Amino acid sequence: MKKLLVASIYLASTLLTTACLSTAPDGEGSTNTAGVARDPSEILTIGEKAPAFEVKDQKGQTHRLADHLGKTNVVLIFYPGNETPGCTSQLCTARDDWKKYQQAGVQVYGVNPADAASHASFAANHNFPFPLLADTTGRMVRDYGSRGIAGVVKRTVYGIDKEGRIVFAERGMPSTATILAAFDQGASASRI
Repeated sequence: MKKLLVASIYLASTLLTTACLSTAPDGEGSTNTAGVARDPSEILTIGEKAPAFEVKDQKGQTHRLADHLGKTNVVLIFYPGNETPGCTSQLCTARDDWKKYQQAGVQVYGVNPADAASHASFAANHNFPFPLLADTTGRMVRDYGSRGIAGVVKRTVYGIDKEGRIVFAERGMPSTATILAAFDQGASASRI
């Protein structure tokens, strides 16, 4: 009886947590730069060309990777859900380190399939100085290999240099220092 109660509590807490998470809609698969079909849960590799994107943020403003090419490095933080403990902590860390990102010439974006209204509320509640991209079609999540089981977004961080190449790719919550160091390493490698 005790085991059944524990199992029931675990199942209920899992369902409640999952209900708060954004899921990437099913749809077309993604392809890599060679046009080969890619598993939407497969992390991209360092040195690979970053997939193009064009997505609106919580204010309705459109953001494109192409707008940063030759100008600005980009960090994409794919996260499962707005107002969930881990995601809030991760994005608040990016907020708290915002000056470090700015000094390094890096534009940060939070990304998940939640709609603009959900993102606007989340951004306002935590004073995020960076846009939250509303990938409501799930295409960006798939193209960047961040689609997990049942469509729940896999927590993944990418660094993209000014040439549009992946210089950092990691699951989880890497530190700001680790992310920014990848841009320094990429710049050193390109000078060799």
